[in-house]
Amino acid sequence: MKKQRRYTGSVHHDKIRSDLFESLHDDIVISVLCKLSSTASSPSDLISVLLTCKRLNKLGVHPLVLSKSCSKTVAVRAKTWCHEAHRFLKLCVNAGNSEAYYTLGMIRFYCLQNRASGASLLAKAAIRSHAPALYSLALIQFNGSGGMKNDKDLRAGVALCVRAASLGHIDALRELGHCFQDGYGVRKNIHEGRRLLVQANARELASVLRDNPLLSPSLATQIGNNDHQRPVLANSASDFDFGLFSDYGFSLTGREMHPVNKFMVEWFGFGSREDGTPGLGLRMCSYNECGRPETRKNEFRRCSGCGKVNYCSRGCQAHDWRAHHKMECAPMEEWMGHAINDVEEEGNMNGEDVVMEDRTVEIEES
Repeated sequence: MKKQRRYTGSVHHDKIRSDLFESLHDDIVISVLCKLSSTASSPSDLISVLLTCKRLNKLGVHPLVLSKSCSKTVAVRAKTWCHEAHRFLKLCVNAGNSEAYYTLGMIRFYCLQNRASGASLLAKAAIRSHAPALYSLALIQFNGSGGMKNDKDLRAGVALCVRAASLGHIDALRELGHCFQDGYGVRKNIHEGRRLLVQANARELASVLRDNPLLSPSLATQIGNNDHQRPVLANSASDFDFGLFSDYGFSLTGREMHPVNKFMVEWFGFGSREDGTPGLGLRMCSYNECGRPETRKNEFRRCSGCGKVNYCSRGCQAHDWRAHHKMECAPMEEWMGHAINDVEEEGNMNGEDVVMEDRTVEIEES
């Protein structure tokens, strides 16, 4: 009898909790799910809630919830790409989610090679002032991606970069600075180009200081003063002093890959999929956190220093240079080695110090 009462009480308690949940209005539940969808760190955060009960499963795919989903909520893995994942992204697209427009647009344009549909989705995201979509469309215009070399529209690429830069996209601002420096799609203005590059480097430094809770703006001054216990933001004090005026900026850490770039890197990388190849004779962007492939031969520009690497953009060149290419560019190493030997020989003969000038490696058309 005691066991029977205890069991009955448990059932009664569960019934009360169930009644409380059922008494909540749908608008309240949808509001909570919207908050979860917009702040989730992975798709599983939302999916695990939707699997709890039929009501949450139904309200979880409400258009309002899907429209608020952040980039990490709509993130998909190339290794687990399937019809259901594609269907989920299409549901988010139908709900008007800008991140879903961008994610599915990039996947269709580069991975599934459905150029028209992918470009259309990217354009819809760009209309909604989605900065990464604007920048991606700019690169498509600069490179003539999906078409022939003569299909490049440099002026359209510059206009898209201007819009993306106005929304705070750092790589778009850096690309725009090089366009002014080189007269690429716009009238040449070296002074304006240098100003934009300095602004891009300053924004990049500020974003790292803002996103990393272990750092503070006051640490920036410590890097400039010969402090031996400064954090790893620059390789040396001179890197900080001159990083603002460099085409490549600072040797910063803490940059996070966008989920779309992770998808493309996984899709085309290491033969993870049978269809995951850009095509015969086509190359990948040499920056290993980009994932963009060529859509035709010799689409990307190569490093004029070594000719061994190629990039889809100036932004990828800058990131890869700071990451490791500055230590791998063969002509630079040979030039530095000969220069050091000459300096040592001259110093032994004259007893004088000789200062070498730094050299910037550009990227040129293939």
